[in-house]
Amino acid sequence: MSLENTINEAIKTAMKEKDRVALDSLRAVKSQILLLKTEAKGAEVSTEQEIAILQRMIKQRKDSHEQFTAQGRQDLAEVEEAQMKVIEQFLPKQLTLEELEAEMKKIISETGAESMKDLGKVMGSASKALAGKSDGKSISEMAKKLLS
Repeated sequence: MSLENTINEAIKTAMKEKDRVALDSLRAVKSQILLLKTEAKGAEVSTEQEIAILQRMIKQRKDSHEQFTAQGRQDLAEVEEAQMKVIEQFLPKQLTLEELEAEMKKIISETGAESMKDLGKVMGSASKALAGKSDGKSISEMAKKLLS
């Protein structure tokens, strides 16, 4: 089942359960998917594009959560955190730090990287290989740690 169909089913469930946070989050995801489809002019939306949308939305909510927390607006921070949890349900299983480190070591050996000079090469391969399984910040931090 495509992400769009899964989201539509989840919206129906949220409506029945009168879950306002889930409903708002899911409608935002659906809106982003529809925007992507409109930009693609009828072309099929790939799974990678759908994952990228979800990751971008989670990152936006994390940033908002941090800002609201810094400003002492815990009420708004809680809403952002709740929306993050709803959206995260639709992402593939995220790698643990140990799994990420093992994957990064494998990618580093495959690319022949030896130092920080090769960071770009490693990041290019890692971003493609680990798309949806880990966020870019974690991948970058692990690559820097292993290459230094």
